[in-house]
Amino acid sequence: MGASSTAATTPGSSTPGRGTPGSTDHRWYRISGGVPLRGSVEASGAKNSVTKLMVAALLTPEPCTLTRVPRIAEVDVVLGMLAELGTQVEWLDEHTVRLTTERIVDASLSEAYSGVNRIPILMMGPLLHRVGEATIPLPGGCRIGKRPVDFHLAGLRAMGAEIVEQVRSVQVKTLGLRGTHVALPFPSVGATENLLLAAVRAQGTTVISNAAVEPEVVDLILFLQQMGALVDVEADRTIVVQGVEHLRGATHAPIHDRIEVASFAAAAVATDGRVEVVGARQEHLMTFLNHLRRLGGEFEVTAHGMTFFRSRPLSTTPLSATHVQTDVHPGFMTDWQQPLVVLLTQARGASVIHETIYEDRFGYTRQLAEMGADIALSTLCLGGKSCRFAARDFEHSAVVSGPTPLTGIDLTIPDLRAGFAYVLAALIAEGTSVIRGTRFLERGYEDPVGKLRSIGALVEIEPVAAER
Repeated sequence: MGASSTAATTPGSSTPGRGTPGSTDHRWYRISGGVPLRGSVEASGAKNSVTKLMVAALLTPEPCTLTRVPRIAEVDVVLGMLAELGTQVEWLDEHTVRLTTERIVDASLSEAYSGVNRIPILMMGPLLHRVGEATIPLPGGCRIGKRPVDFHLAGLRAMGAEIVEQVRSVQVKTLGLRGTHVALPFPSVGATENLLLAAVRAQGTTVISNAAVEPEVVDLILFLQQMGALVDVEADRTIVVQGVEHLRGATHAPIHDRIEVASFAAAAVATDGRVEVVGARQEHLMTFLNHLRRLGGEFEVTAHGMTFFRSRPLSTTPLSATHVQTDVHPGFMTDWQQPLVVLLTQARGASVIHETIYEDRFGYTRQLAEMGADIALSTLCLGGKSCRFAARDFEHSAVVSGPTPLTGIDLTIPDLRAGFAYVLAALIAEGTSVIRGTRFLERGYEDPVGKLRSIGALVEIEPVAAER
């Protein structure tokens, strides 16, 4: 009883009520702070998993079905890419999509997708296996650092791909990919996923050393395994892939979004509320939970997820300062850093956050300072050990001193993860905040306004046109 479509959204378009990267802002949020959040909210399927699983569906002509698919702008954009390549997209219900690519009708993805997100670069392996060539626009995504693709291209070249780099695109072709040993200089999630998608149908065995092992990477491996792939994950960040000739269709339920879970956990603690997040899994949040507890948050595992709250009432004790260093999994996730910084503005003492994944991720703190936060940025490695950004003049450490009251102001979201940080800051601020740039937030969070309202947040939506 689902709707069927061979096309999805295109760059710059949007599903009604949702924003799309590259589009003009469609609405603003007006948030009144000071209300404890209470109730239950369900985490959606993980954006960083679902979009990669969709790409994996290109590896077979048979139907692949994904459940728990979030209705977000990023998913719409990826479905548009797949439809352009020849994928039939069928929504079986609100959150279940079936993808069937019986044949590739065009191996050249439009340059209109250049800079939209980082998904196109992952399509090289599947297209090389299906038709032996591809032209892919260079990736984009949030402005949080350079995020180069040289690891991706070096790995594919080692597997036998001929690559010609152009200004806005990459041309690749091959007579057949073959297994090889790739040692990644850094455990990049994107590069690991790219190599996996290329290796599962390559001739022979591929060994990926220093691979990323994030839950989203494991989720991709589980889906590929259901499709017939042979993938072993060893204990020392080594992934071994024995190539197979054919893959079949499969049905898979992606993991819940651990970034969204952490966001609502932070909101519960920041507002002195109590929120159950359905779908939260402790094993995906271990490092986050340790830091949440150190600063004064607490959690309980429930039958359906996890409940988050303060360990001590706000009226008697402020949160406690802590030191955090972001790292690859199983370390503290870089996408947990932004809501944590907002939490630490309400903590007593000086907290240190050392960002080791992206070199330019603290730009959003300048608007928090305008709200009253005391945040000092540094080019030094303040996390206790040097990282790859040492002595390179990147402001990749922050010292947050508190507690400081926040005051509602007009905010403009610069990137996806900063978006929820601004929402969180508005929720604990005195007065009212107006948040622009909401298309960035809705790129990765499904129905954020509806979910926030369901747990008591005072959020109003104002169309941009009404403000002109």
